[in-house]
Parts: sequence; C-alpha cells; structure tokens
Amino acid sequence: MSRKKRPVARPAAPMGPLFDAHTHLASCGARDDAAVAALMDRAAAAGVVGVCTVGDGLAETELAAAAARGHDRVWAAAAIHPTRAGELDEAARARLAELAAEPRVVAVGETGLDWYWLGKMDGCADRGTQLEALRWHMDLAREVGKPLMIHNREADEDLLAALEGYDHPVILHCFSSPPAVAREALGRGYVLSFTGNVTFKRNDHLRAAVAEAPAGQLLVETDAPYMTAEPHRGARNEPAFIGHQVRCMAEVRGVAAEEMAALLTGNAARIYGIDLG
Repeated sequence: MSRKKRPVARPAAPMGPLFDAHTHLASCGARDDAAVAALMDRAAAAGVVGVCTVGDGLAETELAAAAARGHDRVWAAAAIHPTRAGELDEAARARLAELAAEPRVVAVGETGLDWYWLGKMDGCADRGTQLEALRWHMDLAREVGKPLMIHNREADEDLLAALEGYDHPVILHCFSSPPAVAREALGRGYVLSFTGNVTFKRNDHLRAAVAEAPAGQLLVETDAPYMTAEPHRGARNEPAFIGHQVRCMAEVRGVAAEEMAALLTGNAARIYGIDLG
C-alpha cells in the first residue's frame, strides 16, 4: 500500500515587513546558533523581520532565550506549557522569573489551559495544577510588565473565568475558539493571534473574527513547526511560510497584503515593546 506523500511547503511571494508572533525554533530543528541563523535567513528572504520563539518547557525556554540573545531578529517568551504544568516547581519558578526579566524576552507564555489532552497524554497536568500554574504566570507577567501569552484548547469557559478582571495585556495564541469567545475576548481588549488554521476551508468563524476585530487587536503567527497554512497544510512549518496566512487575512479585511503585513508587524512591535528599526 502506497503512502500519501507529505506536501512540501513553500513561502508565499515575498512581502514585508512580517513578524512571526509565536513560533518554536527549537522544535523546527534550530537548536544552535548556526541552525537559528539559517532558519532566520530563509525567513528574511520571505520578508520576515523578526520572530518571537517559545518553548514548551524550561529546557526549550532556555533555548528560546539563548536564540534571542544571539540573534538580532529573534525575541523570546518564557513559561511552562499548561500540559506540563506539573514541572513548575520552585526551581523552575525561580528560573522562569529570571528569564522573563531579560530584555529580549518579551512575553510570558505560553501558559493557559488545555483540557483536550487530559486523559490522552501521559503526564498531562490535571485541571487544578494547570489553573495554579496559569495564575502564577499571570502574576509573573504583571510583575515583569510583559504581555501574557495564552494557550487554550477546549477550555474556553474556564479560561475566560480565570482571566476575569485581569488588568494586563493578554495574547490568545493560535486563536481557534467560537465567535462568542472571540467577541468576549475582543471586548476585554485581548489580542487574537492567528496561525495557518485561519486559511483552512472549514474555519469561516476564524476569518469572521479577523474581519471583525479592531485593527490593533490582531497578530499573526506560524506556531511552527505546526499549523502550516493552505495550500501546504500537513507539511512542516517554519517562519518563512507566514505570508500565506497574512494574504488570507488581508483578503478577509479587504486590504492589500503589504498593508496587512505592515499593520500586523506594527502591532507586534507595540505589543511586545520592541524596536524593529
């Protein structure tokens, strides 16, 4: 029986400036200076002027921070992923607090709630542990004065309840929730960050959220190596491919792709507090 060949992803036609608001360089295979430089050179050829790289645990967060220190087009976020919240012991908290205070670490994340993997993943943190970790990260983000980057999977109601009254910038990474959640989040001032899933045919509700959101509450990301946009869905992702969803978002909002890219990159610079030159 023949196997279906995986598609080979290609960048969209170059445009710029582009900023990948959430990617995982280490999971893309870029775990040392040379590999990060090569990946970022490919991204630059597609118009990408910067990325925010993220780890799922402390070890990858250390790699993210190291990449940010070593490359002027890379910034980082620091946190423990909710499914791994059981790893947030006192030593991890102390180290994350140090990392979050670094100037090239521009967000606390990805933290949040993930009910999808409960009972499906060995070692997945239980609900109480995830909620406790989320609250700790919320306090850390406020303490260091950097936005809170949220992962949410099948936990809409509990997440909104946990964030109720939280007076601090919030980014909902890889936004994929229903319209009612989008409206509530936007009403609270949260930023919606869209991955390649905004291009998937079935996701009309995500394109509707892009169309309806205030311009200043939008970001774009790859979440690489995951969530590759159409027409390359199923292929391995990387920051160089972010132009596909930017073009989709531009079409939804009825603007030119270059205009959409400039808007999203300006938002990233403002939200993360960085100077893109």
